[in-house]
Amino acid sequence: MIPVIFDLDGTLIDSAPSIHQVANDVLAIKDQPPLDLALITSFIGNGVGVLVGRVLKARGIDGDPDLNRWMIGEFVARYECQHALTTLYPGAAETLAALTHAGHPLGLCTNKPLGPTRTTLAHFGLAETFATIVCGDSLATRKPHPAPLLHAAQALGVGKPIYVGDSEVDAETAVRAEIPFALFTGGYRNNPPEAIPHQARFDHHRDLPTLIVRMAARAA
Repeated sequence: MIPVIFDLDGTLIDSAPSIHQVANDVLAIKDQPPLDLALITSFIGNGVGVLVGRVLKARGIDGDPDLNRWMIGEFVARYECQHALTTLYPGAAETLAALTHAGHPLGLCTNKPLGPTRTTLAHFGLAETFATIVCGDSLATRKPHPAPLLHAAQALGVGKPIYVGDSEVDAETAVRAEIPFALFTGGYRNNPPEAIPHQARFDHHRDLPTLIVRMAARAA
């Protein structure tokens, strides 16, 4: 069975409300006003460091390395314990179970740090779902560099996988890794699906198992 590697935020989970809450909580410590959800959501995808840099820039307080380091540490510490506002996308858990039952080796390739990734997976009962997990702090590089995705593919070790993600970052990663990409249209992309390179796309997770069968047949 063809391996399937997933992105996490915006693909399997809607974590934007939790990220929004934590970012604004940390801003409040510095007496900064909150940012709106849509803006914070547009910052997601390139890892915590980039997100924090964008938050600070949006508030006009970027440029201080000490503040940047402090906010990254504070954000990660708070976010690791924040799951109340995070939800699984409809059908995601059932789809993961169906793919596992069908024999597809599953991996995860995300720019989220390992600590919050593991606590999030455990919170949703998915801690044992993935045979390999590559996070934003697992390697010296992160997406859209192809190395994390290629590392996950090599760890699964059973042929060329399909990558499933939601954003421009995921699509670029797949293109650079020369791995087929399935685009989830319900995530955090900033452009229309037609503007994002993909071999297939889906609006609901219930459609993904059939889509993967079709992609695998085309690749054979």
